Amino acid sequence: MTLKMDQADCVTLPKLVRDRLGLHAGSDLEIEETPEGAVLKPAERGPSLIGRGRFLVHTGEIPQGYDILRAMKEDREERIPFGARRAKACCR
Repeated sequence: MTLKMDQADCVTLPKLVRDRLGLHAGSDLEIEETPEGAVLKPAERGPSLIGRGRFLVHTGEIPQGYDILRAMKEDREERIPFGARRAKACCR
């Protein structure tokens, strides 16, 4: 794949490459100079979930525009069968 530098000496990675590598605005990249040229790769990352007591805690950054409350609701809906949700609502 051939890329061009713009007038500001910047290179834009194609969306398919960014998506495959899980890159987004603000992602850290490492550049390594080799005899053949330069190698650009995602920076080493630590785990974003760490154990704190009985809980897993997210230590990374939430992408801009990500609706965490909606994601939690959708996750609960996938894990809890519909009948159990309905019975729980009737018992309140």
